Amino acid sequence: MDLKYYVVDAFADGPFTGNPAGVCLLEEPLSAELMQKIAAQNNLAETAFVCQNGDDYDLRWFTPATEINLCGHATLASAFVLHNFARKQEEYKFHTMSGLLTVRPQGDLFEMDFPAWPVQPVEITELMQQAVGCDILEAHAARDLLLVLENEAAMRAVTPDFAAMIEIPDYHGVVATTAKTESCEGCDFVSRVFAPKVGIPEDHVTGSVHSELIPFWAARLGKDKLLARQLSRRGGTLYCENRGGRVNIAGKARLYLTGEIYV
Repeated sequence: MDLKYYVVDAFADGPFTGNPAGVCLLEEPLSAELMQKIAAQNNLAETAFVCQNGDDYDLRWFTPATEINLCGHATLASAFVLHNFARKQEEYKFHTMSGLLTVRPQGDLFEMDFPAWPVQPVEITELMQQAVGCDILEAHAARDLLLVLENEAAMRAVTPDFAAMIEIPDYHGVVATTAKTESCEGCDFVSRVFAPKVGIPEDHVTGSVHSELIPFWAARLGKDKLLARQLSRRGGTLYCENRGGRVNIAGKARLYLTGEIYV
């Protein structure tokens, strides 16, 4: 069996920026065991597996360690691959573990319609402080643990303690965030994302986390259209909109490579 395979930098501002995602176009579904083995060998934050389902598509995402319920950058990358290498459509509908997701090409952006996940305040613990190695102003939680830091300088100074992060119960990843930015002109908020529990020490750009960050910062800042940056080594830009129970997350994408996988 030969699989068409692409690596796309999602939320990329230029070469070697954004978050690389593997995209496998399938002619028929694969077993979860085989998809997990392929994702482990690819060793990217996520590998997406896309299989046509009528006019729509079935979409699943795997980290090197496990299947996950929502992934933004690999969804954007999947739509980019379909649009450029399969068939051009005004919108792409994906059936996923998180329900129906829609992606619409808008010029050089791909705009994703995602669920909004409200967060609830939680108590700051010593383990949380240890996990990021700095003072935390507030802690909030949904799928992920959101830690509000004082400013961008504190964000950049975070030295993650991955052992401590793994010990924090109940959460997929740990997100450090602030709206006080110094170097990111025009940005409303910035973040860094760590997910060692699923095999990703620091993620480059994390679309799914913005299902939590967008409604959180929209309420705090009193605006629904927001510009966000993820302050990883590669970095990336996300164009965001709060829409009540849903959010729009848009970004650019760049093709890095094409190839075939032989299994």
